[in-house]
Amino acid sequence: MANTELNKRVYVRQIKEHLSLEQLTGNDDSLNRWAIAPDINRPGLELSGYLESNDLKRVVILGTKEHEYMSKFDYDTQRARFEIITDSYTPCIILSGDFTPMDSLIDLANYKNFPIFRYEGQTYQLIVDLVSFLSEMLAQTDSLYGVMMNIYGRGVMITGKSGIGKSELALDLINRGHMLVADDRVDVRRVHKSLLCEAPKILKRMLEIRGLGIVDVTRMFGANAYLNRCQLDFVIKLVKYDENMESDRLNPINETFNVLGLDVPMLTIPITEGKSLSVIIEAAVSNYLLSKLGFNSNEDFKTRYRQELERKGAER
Repeated sequence: MANTELNKRVYVRQIKEHLSLEQLTGNDDSLNRWAIAPDINRPGLELSGYLESNDLKRVVILGTKEHEYMSKFDYDTQRARFEIITDSYTPCIILSGDFTPMDSLIDLANYKNFPIFRYEGQTYQLIVDLVSFLSEMLAQTDSLYGVMMNIYGRGVMITGKSGIGKSELALDLINRGHMLVADDRVDVRRVHKSLLCEAPKILKRMLEIRGLGIVDVTRMFGANAYLNRCQLDFVIKLVKYDENMESDRLNPINETFNVLGLDVPMLTIPITEGKSLSVIIEAAVSNYLLSKLGFNSNEDFKTRYRQELERKGAER
């Protein structure tokens, strides 16, 4: 089940540590405030005194423009406006720009034990870094059963019933130069329109092989055998071959696998004894990459076949 808890939060101390912020006001207790929205607030309307529509649950960023605007007002007016953006629901304020904070803001923050930070860098970079961090930390999450691999630079999850040979297949793919991300349990996090996958902390770098036990792939194959995280691009489902299975060799079913509301392309591969499954997986991923470039071998073959029939029909 996806983790969509409404009380998911990021603490201000986490934001401070991630961005290496200089703390100007507030003690350690002030860092226990939290953010619940993966976005920021540039409070132009609030600083102008407009309160009809505002969102005080976001991290506030004050740049040079806001500072110059507020400099036009006297101390009491400034403090009254800053009162709005130091609400108990506002996580913190981050100053970005080469200016000295106003006494009215610092005095108010000290009185409220409200955290204000300074960011050394450009405002646009602060916004990008902060929104990315909050989006990842507050993202919906889910746990899936399967093996996650990086094959030809794409994130491929291999699924199938227990005992079908997913981990053994992963071991063979690693031996062929591909990279393991997660075995058995894959933790997935949705960030905007992307699905980021990684192994639970306890299972990182580990691969379980029946009859052999737990294998540390980095010790056995080197650091290049493991990737800490990758995006989910393609799903391959392994099923036991059944001669009664309905199949059309020229029209494979275009399936999708829904994860956290996003559809991921999926291919079902029936397996039998004696097949080189790792080669088939590599071919499937290569074919997927070609399809992303607009190539479709099945359609090309059907076109050739139709043209050949038409040619023979014309010769009669």
